[in-house]
Amino acid sequence: MSIDQRLAELGITLPEPSAPVAAYVPAVEANGLLHISGQISFAEDGSLIKGRLGEDVDLDAGIAAARRCGVMLLAQIKAALGSLDRVERIVKLGVFVSSAPQFTDQPKVANGASELMQDVFGEPGRHARSAVGVAALPLGVSVEVDAIVAVKA
Repeated sequence: MSIDQRLAELGITLPEPSAPVAAYVPAVEANGLLHISGQISFAEDGSLIKGRLGEDVDLDAGIAAARRCGVMLLAQIKAALGSLDRVERIVKLGVFVSSAPQFTDQPKVANGASELMQDVFGEPGRHARSAVGVAALPLGVSVEVDAIVAVKA
């Protein structure tokens, strides 16, 4: 089964990849690795998912925001490679969570993106990860996720 077929089975429609909001490119491929710039949390309607976990965003909404970041990562990967079937493995995700000082469930939020990668790619979707709480993210979003992806030769 192709990855596009798997996405359809999961009911996932990829959005148009978002354009950079500053002086960088969405993806760089080097030495068999694709580095995807941080993708911020866009809702399905294209609006930004904003707020801080532990303040005005609850855990379930944070998990959903991380999943939406993962969907945008998939859109960027497909745009860069032409096909998600060229993904050999998701190597690492970096997850940044806009967090109130007392909020410590960043790993649970990050599972939104991590579990999506496993659902889409199976075992090759299992990856190393960082989950970091930060005071603020670009445009006031709740979550940002970047990725390193091994590309099939």
